[in-house]
Amino acid sequence: MNAGSKKSSLKETLSDYQLYLMLLPALAVLLIFKYVPIYGASIAFKDYNLLEGVMGSKWVGLKHFQELFQSEKFYSVFINTLLINFYKLVFQFPIPIILALMINEIRHAVFKRFSQSITYLPHFLSWVVVSAIFANLLSPTNGIVNVLLGYIGIDPIMFMSDERFFRAVLVVSSAFRESGWSSIIYLAAIMAVDPQLYEAARMDGASKLRQIWHITLPGIRSVIVFIIMMRLGAALANDLEQVLMFYSPMVYGVGDVLGTYVYRVGLGQMKYSFSTAVNLFQSVIGLTLIIAANAISKKFGERGLW
Repeated sequence: MNAGSKKSSLKETLSDYQLYLMLLPALAVLLIFKYVPIYGASIAFKDYNLLEGVMGSKWVGLKHFQELFQSEKFYSVFINTLLINFYKLVFQFPIPIILALMINEIRHAVFKRFSQSITYLPHFLSWVVVSAIFANLLSPTNGIVNVLLGYIGIDPIMFMSDERFFRAVLVVSSAFRESGWSSIIYLAAIMAVDPQLYEAARMDGASKLRQIWHITLPGIRSVIVFIIMMRLGAALANDLEQVLMFYSPMVYGVGDVLGTYVYRVGLGQMKYSFSTAVNLFQSVIGLTLIIAANAISKKFGERGLW
């Protein structure tokens, strides 16, 4: 590149300086809250002492990782985390897609906006409120679910403290809170599908279901694949606040996940190095899953993350 080209390129860059200035706050937040804390990951390889700090703490190498992999409790928590996320992926993931398809087919503008508002609303409720709603719905004494079960001769069930049903409660409550909000992405993708395709399909006599199956779903396939990749990358990350609000010692066997395990061990027992090792392991597995999902997506001809 000659001197003239360099000057021209610099001039073009400086002409958009307002855009770069707008970008600076976001970059600062990313640097401060995402990259600087990576330094703290070194705690996983040390016997961290609050008084001595990160630099003064003794280096112990892979000691905490060995303790982690030798712990039977860790494997139980690890399996719980995988199972709960797998259930959410299988049973909760399709709901926003179906909801978006249904909302898209509503032709009355006022009713359409009303339906969207109603489905988005639970997302703005905290898990404290959502857990209270489900505690009342599933109450073994006067909860509407157990009242209805009583009409068909089924004894009251303690859903919130029964290991057989606790994971289902987590999946259903998560679907209740997030499905409407998640459907926004799919609605936006549906809006981008060429309307002429639907007109051609109607001229050929295709029914609504066939239009959805052969036009809408293929049209948003890349978005669906992208969301699946993101969900796979978060396969070991449960909503900590949700589990904390719902679970109790009676369901630790099926409800204790990596997030709650780190919370109890790291803060409760002050084992900061050990809990950091758990988090670092979780991050490495998440990164591996994202890379694998990206490679599989590209292999089948879909757009990857990079």
